[in-house]
Amino acid sequence: MATIEIDEEVYEALQIPEKDRSQTMKQELAVSLYAQDVLSFGKARALAELSKREFHELLGEREVPRHYTEAELAEDLEYAK
Repeated sequence: MATIEIDEEVYEALQIPEKDRSQTMKQELAVSLYAQDVLSFGKARALAELSKREFHELLGEREVPRHYTEAELAEDLEYAK
């Protein structure tokens, strides 16, 4: 597992309840990297620690367009069987 270091002063300045900070930051990073096409949907979803449905909802709330590749289509079709 990799660790990202954040300056303590910055971390304490976050306007997020302390108990929610880690999860919120993972979700923010996942959405940002997915939107930039740096991470696939599956990897971004895993980073965000959300189900497919939850991550779809989060992307929808943020109005982030869905990148849909042929591989993802094949995966979805296999899942639907």
